[in-house]
Amino acid sequence: MPRKKSDTEAEGSSVEQTPTTQPENTQAQRPYLPNHIFVGKKPVMNYAMSALIQLAQNGEVVVKARGLSISRAVDVAEIVTKRLGNGQFLIKNIAINTEVVGEGAEQRNISSIEIIVGK
Repeated sequence: MPRKKSDTEAEGSSVEQTPTTQPENTQAQRPYLPNHIFVGKKPVMNYAMSALIQLAQNGEVVVKARGLSISRAVDVAEIVTKRLGNGQFLIKNIAINTEVVGEGAEQRNISSIEIIVGK
């Protein structure tokens, strides 16, 4: 069925009318800034290239990891500062932490690291 044009569209205006009610976002909002990189199981160079892009845009990037991915995060920071950065980036700060995951009998401690790389 063809859509009927409103009075504003008939006059040549290209303003689209949107419904007044917006659907709620069902995804959880990330409380982290876009310059945070969470290291997981992907190849190290994927994270290193992502870090370089963020460094070019923001001047600083936070590389984060938990558990067995901590060594991969350290590798990412070293690759960015030593190999790919040509000496223009350095490690500003390193923070280590223990996060409690799970509830009740399933509760356990997981080590985490945050490495701040910048100019």
